[in-house]
Amino acid sequence: MLKRLITTLGILVIGLPALIVGGIPYFLVIAFFVVTAAHEYNQMLESIATRPARWLVIVGIVALLVTRNWLPDYAAITYAVLIFTSMAWHVWQYERGRDQAAQDFSITLTGLTYLGWLGAYLLDLRNLPNGAWWVFLAMPAVWLGDAGAYAIGAAYGKHKMSPRLSPKKSWEGFSAGVFTAMISGAFLAYCYSTWGPLQVSVGQGALLGLVLGLLTPLGDFGESMFKRQAHMKDSGNAIPGHGGAFDRIDSWLWGAPIGYFFILWFIL
Repeated sequence: MLKRLITTLGILVIGLPALIVGGIPYFLVIAFFVVTAAHEYNQMLESIATRPARWLVIVGIVALLVTRNWLPDYAAITYAVLIFTSMAWHVWQYERGRDQAAQDFSITLTGLTYLGWLGAYLLDLRNLPNGAWWVFLAMPAVWLGDAGAYAIGAAYGKHKMSPRLSPKKSWEGFSAGVFTAMISGAFLAYCYSTWGPLQVSVGQGALLGLVLGLLTPLGDFGESMFKRQAHMKDSGNAIPGHGGAFDRIDSWLWGAPIGYFFILWFIL
């Protein structure tokens, strides 16, 4: 627990100023988490005898992050080129004797899409007008919802949500997480609209928190699915006390795009 707390404080010391400053510092923090998660993803899938194009997943994700952050007009064509390159690579692998190349192609695309394309919404959210404030609204609702789910689930959880994927997660904890995320969204919206630059109502904040609380646990379940299939407890050990980077950003990969589109469509 002490190691986990020290690591969390370290992440805040580095991540919070980067979020406030934006630009290259924020990009580097997000790139570290997403690229490290991609490395862990490759390792997990390789451990069960699949062969994603490791080099292409890593390089492609960096390319997607760069274009989405600085060259958004070229993001779609970058993604298309990566799909074509992936297919060409795995066709070549099949000709070289890899009979499972079609499966490998699917795994490569999953890495590029799930980690690269969705991960880039962490940058898109920050690039909105007053972007740091929007990140401070959406992502804490996710994190506080997770904390509420853990606290109540550990104390009162009896009815399991997903016994195979996450046997410790309960419907009681899930309900508490949704409620905590909704209250957090409402409270933060009130604070940021009263003392900050955001024009967001308490109701909008509560609805954003509700949507995030309902949907982002699926990110946790999805990452657990990869780990269970690879027979791993953690995705890696990049973050002392927390496991791997993928373990940390599993709910971010849902929270950032959901938060981005909710804010874009219903608030701005």
